[in-house]
Amino acid sequence: MIMRFQQLLALCAAPLLAFAIATTAAADQIRIVAFGDSLMAGYRLAPGEAFPEKLEDMLQARGHDVVITNAGVSGDTTSGGLERLDWSVPDDTDVVLLGLGANDMLRGISPELTERNLTAMIERLIDRDIDVVLIGMVAAPNLGTDYRQSFDSIYPGLAERYALPLLPFFLDGVITQSGLLLDDGMHPNAAGVDRMVENLLPLIEPILRAPEG
Repeated sequence: MIMRFQQLLALCAAPLLAFAIATTAAADQIRIVAFGDSLMAGYRLAPGEAFPEKLEDMLQARGHDVVITNAGVSGDTTSGGLERLDWSVPDDTDVVLLGLGANDMLRGISPELTERNLTAMIERLIDRDIDVVLIGMVAAPNLGTDYRQSFDSIYPGLAERYALPLLPFFLDGVITQSGLLLDDGMHPNAAGVDRMVENLLPLIEPILRAPEG
């Protein structure tokens, strides 16, 4: 009778132990939200080829326990991002990769408005105790010197003001290489995404907990 009781306890304890281990592992996992436009969303790319998915694969291969949610919306502006920020970024998020502004620039939206929107998003995330990695953009040459100077100063200025890690230009090393772009000449292909991931790795790894081992 005593033996059967002990066996019953063991059977009941096993699932509880497994649940406790899984819960502890989930608590240690770093949750990242990639919040942006088509460059995040993976415009015209196959499943698994978008920036968030490839970054997650690379970080996991390097020993980091992370999960990255793709919150990219093609065509999104900073105004649209500000409207959807609260419901797109769950409360248990640890880090947000904030990469909006390209569509503001392409539409000729006032850099002052873009900066206000990005500022509001950064402050909301900081208030929620969520780390922010700022992913920058630069203006196209045909928009004129004044616009370019105003727009290009947004991201370095915000990074300095809020002490944020900054990737100055999301498409650095990609936009000038036709072999890394889709046929529209604006969006990265899968190889271009690989280059973008490589560019971000030195910036994001220092803010992740060091892998055990």
